[in-house]
Amino acid sequence: MTQKVTIALDAMGGDLGPEAVIPAVLATLEKDDSVNFLVVGSPNTLDGVRAKAGDRYGSRLIFASAAEIVGMDEHPADALRHKKHSSMRIAIEAVKSGEADACVSSGNTGALMAISHYVLKMLPGVDRPAIIGAVPSLSGYTFMLDLGANVGCNARHLFQFALMGSVVAEDFLDIERARIGLLNIGQEDIKGNEVVREAGEQLNQSDLNYVGFVEGDAVFSGEVDVIVSDGFVGNVALKTMEGVAGLITVIMREEFSRNPIRQLQSLSAYSALNAIRNRLDTRRYNGASLLGLNGVVIKSHGGADKFAFECAIQTAIVEARKGVPVQIGRLIKTQGAQCTHM
Repeated sequence: MTQKVTIALDAMGGDLGPEAVIPAVLATLEKDDSVNFLVVGSPNTLDGVRAKAGDRYGSRLIFASAAEIVGMDEHPADALRHKKHSSMRIAIEAVKSGEADACVSSGNTGALMAISHYVLKMLPGVDRPAIIGAVPSLSGYTFMLDLGANVGCNARHLFQFALMGSVVAEDFLDIERARIGLLNIGQEDIKGNEVVREAGEQLNQSDLNYVGFVEGDAVFSGEVDVIVSDGFVGNVALKTMEGVAGLITVIMREEFSRNPIRQLQSLSAYSALNAIRNRLDTRRYNGASLLGLNGVVIKSHGGADKFAFECAIQTAIVEARKGVPVQIGRLIKTQGAQCTHM
């Protein structure tokens, strides 16, 4: 029997807000009767959802009113201190109270991290949270962390990121020992800065399936399942990849519409082009996890549409059912001691 889960949603976050969140909720309710939702939003938004949904979903769809909204450009400290009744805060607190098994928000990343850290606290033994996400590769997809939570890291932080990343990769890829690579400017042991080299030494001595240093092309080659870096490097790499994917899409569209002959050629290659577009569609990989917290929190892209937000919801469902925070806590307890503090 499929485990029932409840997902708390910040309906007011992101560029589209309720326009993306609510259709994604209703679509998921139709597809999966083992998922319940707690939708947190402004009273006007919730009234509209109630009118649209009617009594169709019963107790599977419940609501919580929020008097405040965290702005996309709001400073995280201000959101934490002054927006205690925001839709984001209420959704996260639902995870802490046990009313929900996971939270999903497209809102301000910094605010989401700050509020989640404050409300849920860190798992014992975890020094810092990290953001992990999936990107397409030749083998399916590769998990990367940290994608922006920590600008500066020491070797211990990178070691813990590897531990946490291995849990997520093994759960989502259904494998026993995720292959872990440490992002570096070369594969040789002498390459990289002191922090990366020290982290590599610690990972070599661990029980993890560490394959060594990898360069940027390993993200797409499929040779590893998890790529570890600090948040500065990881975020730059992610945004670069998103830009390249968009560039390829635009160039293909321009070239196949350049003249009537090209347009005819595009019709004959439609199925292949459509497959390429789907594989490179960043919306399919939407839903980055905030790892290291004592609860499941998923960050959806700020510009997520209905389809992208549905994907983020699916990530939350999997992590809630797999008990990712519990797994990370156990692994940190058993293997975290192998890492020495720098």
